[in-house]
Amino acid sequence: MAAPAGRSRDHHHGVLRSWKTTLLNYILTEQHNKRIAVILNEFGEGSALEKSLAISQGGELYEEWLELRNGCLCCSVKDNGVKAIENLMQRRGKFDYILLETTGLADPGAVASMFWVDSELGSDIYLDGIVSVVDAKHGLQHLTEEKPEGLINEASRQIALADLIIINKTDLVSEEELNKVRTSVRSINGLVKILETQRSRVDLSNVLDLHAFDSLSGVSLQKKLEHVKTTHEHLDKAIITVTFEVPGNIKEENLNLFIQNLLWEKNVKDRTGCTMDVIRLKGLVSIQGKSHQVIVQGVHELYDLEETSVAWKEDEKRTNRLVLIGRNLDKETIKEVFIATVREEQGNS
Repeated sequence: MAAPAGRSRDHHHGVLRSWKTTLLNYILTEQHNKRIAVILNEFGEGSALEKSLAISQGGELYEEWLELRNGCLCCSVKDNGVKAIENLMQRRGKFDYILLETTGLADPGAVASMFWVDSELGSDIYLDGIVSVVDAKHGLQHLTEEKPEGLINEASRQIALADLIIINKTDLVSEEELNKVRTSVRSINGLVKILETQRSRVDLSNVLDLHAFDSLSGVSLQKKLEHVKTTHEHLDKAIITVTFEVPGNIKEENLNLFIQNLLWEKNVKDRTGCTMDVIRLKGLVSIQGKSHQVIVQGVHELYDLEETSVAWKEDEKRTNRLVLIGRNLDKETIKEVFIATVREEQGNS
């Protein structure tokens, strides 16, 4: 089954993020008049914030919520944070937003998917977006690090999953170095929004309320899709972005079939016989019988279709635009499979 659609938005908007500590410290200590709950996946060494939290909890850090001076709540958990979020929901009214930090190399995709599947959470919370912080000075090194056969470069995977990338410490590198980092990020993820900062000082309005996973993003996605280009492999087996467009109306069941082949059956191969590994999928499609554009979202093996508020105009040429981020992606092959899937079933019905 695909991820359940129709998450209601009538309660506090909780949210998921993946952060770096300096940014968290800034959010937890700055006066921003937002009540933000932060769930830290594990405490690192050293920061004053963490020390004070540790002391105040008498060393017992598990799911004890601590209210901070600026109205934010903070806690540390040792699992993926679902329980902490459920506990937090019982304090309804105390917060506007949840930030969930996935430590170091944790895979944000798995955490993201729980918001689509855990119906307990689904009614009150929606997934707003995934944020990754890239260090301008050392980021390139992490992104280009060669991994042994079969292992994926975790840093580039996190960029592939992100809706927003913050390139931090830009003051420590030359314009040329910074440009290399930008290019590298963009070649992995052609859809991502990039912010550049020093000492993680960001305007929270650029970081919160991204609406990256709901029908509201259909409007901004439309503009983005016009500019996304297929990137070319800068490294062997690297993660790249592929985009294609196929005109016409398609049946929902055919689209489901295409996505399931790609994400579940994993039977779409590139020309050398390698399985295409799709980490993230996004697109706007024209479904038969629907007057509005439909946004399609996929993370790992989960996907969701949701009608947007953007109507197809009478004289408009209906079209399907898809963007895929992953490994072993071959644009022409994917496009051929898409067309074949969409057309094949139509002949039978």
